[in-house]
Amino acid sequence: MRGVKVAIALLVIGLIGTGAVLWWMLQHGFSARDQPAAVEIWIARRLRHLAIPAGQRSMVNPIPLSPEILREARGHFADHCAGCHANNGNGKTPIGENVYPKAPDLRAQETQTMSDGEIFYVIHNGIRFTAMPAWGKGRPEDDRDSWKLVHFIRRLPQITEQELADMRALNPKSPHERQEEAEFDRFLQGDNVEVHSSHH
Repeated sequence: MRGVKVAIALLVIGLIGTGAVLWWMLQHGFSARDQPAAVEIWIARRLRHLAIPAGQRSMVNPIPLSPEILREARGHFADHCAGCHANNGNGKTPIGENVYPKAPDLRAQETQTMSDGEIFYVIHNGIRFTAMPAWGKGRPEDDRDSWKLVHFIRRLPQITEQELADMRALNPKSPHERQEEAEFDRFLQGDNVEVHSSHH
């Protein structure tokens, strides 16, 4: 009989909690502009940790760190990741600041204290219900690009101005930016073109 009472009490508590969450959502909506509450962040991080299989959490980066590997990863990050995370990893981009949850600051302790296996898993598999897609192809042990990115993410807290300048040259450009560059190149070569620039 006592077990039935406990079950009923837990059910009532669960229903009240669910009702409170639904009431809050109806009052606030589902805007991506909102900042997650501290409790939501805490729960999400715990769930992310639990969602990564223990064997993968403990994986060690199989790619030895070298200047060449960092250069390759820096270029890959500039081309594929910086649109959301910014070249310096701070997440302060039009996309990174307008998704829910916001793109994290990859230089911060919350990312830098993750194991290599955890960072790799997030890159390779993505994170459900966020803007982080799954970039990996094939088996984890064969995904060299994602393992190289782990090295680069570790480098972000110490990234130099020269590295950032190199990355800017590798960032994807919009069709409008490419047109502006082409017009400017023709202007420099002496063609009589009017250069239209959106930069002030």
